[in-house]
Amino acid sequence: MTKGLRKGLASYGDESFSLFLRKVFIKAMGYSDDALDRPIVGITNTYSDYNPCHGNVPDLIESVKRGVMAAGGMPMVFPTISIHESFAFPTSMFLRNLMAMDTEEMIRAQPMDAVVVIGGCDKTLPAQLMAAASVDLPTIAVPTGPMIVGHHRGEILGACTDCRRLWSQFRAGKVDEEEIERIGGCLAPSVGTCMVMGTASTMACILETMGLSLPMSATVPAVYAERRRIAEASGRRAAEMAIRGGPKPSELITTASVFNAMAVLQAIGGSTNGIIHLTAIAGRAGVPLDLEVFDRFGRQIPVLLNLKPSGAHYMEHFHNAGGLPALMRELKPFLHLDAPTVSGETIGDVIAQAEEASDPDIIRSLATPVKKEGTMAVLRGNLAPHGALIKQSAASPELMLHTGRAVVFDSVGDMIARIDAPDLDVHAGDVLVLRNAGPKGAPGMPEAGYLPIPMKLARDGVKDMVRISDARMSGTAFGTIVLHIAPEAAAGGPLAIVETGDRILLDVEARKIELLIDDAELVRRLTAWKQRPPHRKPATRGYAKLFEDCVLQANQGCDFDFLLRDGSIDKNL
Repeated sequence: MTKGLRKGLASYGDESFSLFLRKVFIKAMGYSDDALDRPIVGITNTYSDYNPCHGNVPDLIESVKRGVMAAGGMPMVFPTISIHESFAFPTSMFLRNLMAMDTEEMIRAQPMDAVVVIGGCDKTLPAQLMAAASVDLPTIAVPTGPMIVGHHRGEILGACTDCRRLWSQFRAGKVDEEEIERIGGCLAPSVGTCMVMGTASTMACILETMGLSLPMSATVPAVYAERRRIAEASGRRAAEMAIRGGPKPSELITTASVFNAMAVLQAIGGSTNGIIHLTAIAGRAGVPLDLEVFDRFGRQIPVLLNLKPSGAHYMEHFHNAGGLPALMRELKPFLHLDAPTVSGETIGDVIAQAEEASDPDIIRSLATPVKKEGTMAVLRGNLAPHGALIKQSAASPELMLHTGRAVVFDSVGDMIARIDAPDLDVHAGDVLVLRNAGPKGAPGMPEAGYLPIPMKLARDGVKDMVRISDARMSGTAFGTIVLHIAPEAAAGGPLAIVETGDRILLDVEARKIELLIDDAELVRRLTAWKQRPPHRKPATRGYAKLFEDCVLQANQGCDFDFLLRDGSIDKNL
């Protein structure tokens, strides 16, 4: 097997000359023949001045390089796209597939025998593992790690669950402008990802569960020295994998590891985005993800992790209580313990070495859960023929069975323009409906599903309402919110024909989301909708056109149809 600098030679019609030319130019960087003869470990550099979640990446790169060299490998750092939630227009989800393509092509194009992917902010780790699954080169993930907690007036705060909670208080007039500015300086006190169980921490936990990163990688805070030691250990392991030729992602992303990831996702109070990204990663490996199995786990597996937004604590508390291995110890009856990991051990081995949870309030037992059921429920009905999600662990119990009048917003722009209007016809028992905010409709499926409570209701003390959409929401958000309705409105899903004044039923126990009109009226409206022009001008060029033409629905992971492992997909789903 071709290794090192001899891999993937540029084509000049003479392979010997191609290798000679490669060595000529790389020696300009000061490398010796001894260094160039070693197995090569590529290291992705996702640092960006726009990405505070990746602010520690330069330090992590140096630690990874140290580990690679200590194990006899040659580290080679290369840049890829870097995405941050707050600095990505129109959405980070719109750019996830672009980052996956960029990372995949750079791994393929450059000679390396293994790769260390360094990521953190929500879409970066999913994009990198989608790429890794497609290339199938030995890969190890190093998450950047969560921030440490902030403090304000004696209260522990964290981005971004507390951002949303306190902003809601500001909207309701309970916090003034000067105070919200002071709070804003306390919510993100260090580099790193959100310190609650948002999408970034969810994905770090999923990858550790699937054996794609070393034990404890998910939870160590970004600024701890331990984070750098894990990076060094990951570099060492990557060099060993480069020498041995494995394990490869195809050996780790299996039906068993995907099942384990679904079980952990239900137990940690994880982000709804997690199931989209897990579906996409599994799809790149040719492993189907069954939403019905995920929903069954939701009925069987309770929430065991007492972290915001489903509980009370933060990621550094989770880490100090024993981290993910300690939580998986509680989940042993639901896990495939023989699933392999990048460390060379099985998940069962990792659990056997784990310490018992040191704080029983943070990592609960099956007998003393935070919530009796899992994080999420999969809903179906005439509004969501191919499914929708609700994060039941962060919803209001009194709204889990609810029938209300629809108040419809036709787009994100329409919602922004009207949600706080004093004359908006809305009441606390209504159901707020947002459409044309899905993968194609927005485009890019923004985190707009966390519709704000209309200001006139917020000032009256209303804290939650049933909200439904084809959008996503941040993993840091909370409330009785139905998301990822598939098919989306822009693809002709039934959400497109809901009218203000219609009655909508949400029944989480029965797993139902229903528009209460008869079948004949539903068909009549759908037929009429097909005759309407699109709600916005379609893209005509570049990546935007590729995205709109090829992106799949939420239940299929929002990947591009031509990038799945087996290449077969029903685009009507």
